[in-house]
Amino acid sequence: MHSKIKTVITATGKYIPKVVVKNSDFLNHSFVEKDGSPVTRQMTDVVKKFQAITDIEERRYALPAQNASELAYLAALDALESGNEDKEKLDYIIVAHNFGDIKDGDNRTDMVPTLASRVKYKLGIENPNCVAYDLPFGCPGWLQGIIQADYFIKSGDAKKILVIGSETLSRVIDPHDKDSMIYADGAGATILTAKESDDEEGIISHKTQSHTLDQAWFLRMEGSSKIDYQSPEDLYLKMDGRKVYEYGLTHVPLVMQTAVEKAGIDFNQIKKVFVHQANGKMDDAILKRFFKLYNQDSSPEGIMPMTIAQLGNSSVATIPTLLDMVLKNEMLNQEVEKGDYAIFASVGAGMNINAMIYKF
Repeated sequence: MHSKIKTVITATGKYIPKVVVKNSDFLNHSFVEKDGSPVTRQMTDVVKKFQAITDIEERRYALPAQNASELAYLAALDALESGNEDKEKLDYIIVAHNFGDIKDGDNRTDMVPTLASRVKYKLGIENPNCVAYDLPFGCPGWLQGIIQADYFIKSGDAKKILVIGSETLSRVIDPHDKDSMIYADGAGATILTAKESDDEEGIISHKTQSHTLDQAWFLRMEGSSKIDYQSPEDLYLKMDGRKVYEYGLTHVPLVMQTAVEKAGIDFNQIKKVFVHQANGKMDDAILKRFFKLYNQDSSPEGIMPMTIAQLGNSSVATIPTLLDMVLKNEMLNQEVEKGDYAIFASVGAGMNINAMIYKF
């Protein structure tokens, strides 16, 4: 009997920016509605309602001198050091992001050379066979990078791949838009390695979908909501929050279910749910609907670790950061044991959804 190649996680890393921005820091902002009219409610009420809807209490922003490739490099360095990995043995570096490098005080994207090439340069990797490329796929970008890495490894094309999710969303938000309070900066990195094994382990299955007919512009770039703040050159990240919420609740649980079916495992074997930290209440509702698909009215306590209250929504960085914190026992009452099955899931601009079953 020939052993099969498995894709396993051998190291993780992260970089959590140092600047802490609390909800109270937004009390002096002048928010406007989407039609440009001033928000008439008291700012204390606006912020209080925002926290009730999202669970976000604070978020992290990069230092002025840092950009997305710098955060990605720091997360990669943490993963390489944590796993005692040889950087010259990396076959691929995949960096998921959406806006490239953006300087503080500007919102122009800079993506040439690719962020992956910049990370490879910063790491000082000499090996020309280490292929570096970027992956823009909305918030599910890091997970899609993991899925691509799985294909590379199982095809025999690669043995070791570094997948990074890095973003500085604080540089593309409209300061007059209430949604700006959701977004954060950060980076997470994961090293995947080929392993010959007869046992079931590592990546077991995955499923991805893109919905575009009616949903492509639920998240988009456009001018500021504040008329006298606009300029023809400046575009900001905008979101139809209610539509994104409803889309996530409708489609994400079904994609998660498909991944479970493809894995051929029993639903009750899942011990952890690593979900994109988009919105605390939305994630809770997604989990509830996922369990409802199996006629379960509730989920086990602690099955879904969450970081959004303290770290906000850092897009592609949320899941790898969360994973690193759990694996390094940095979250209270959160751990995984060998043999545990976990499901990863994300949703975001595109609109894109993906899910993956992993066995530790």
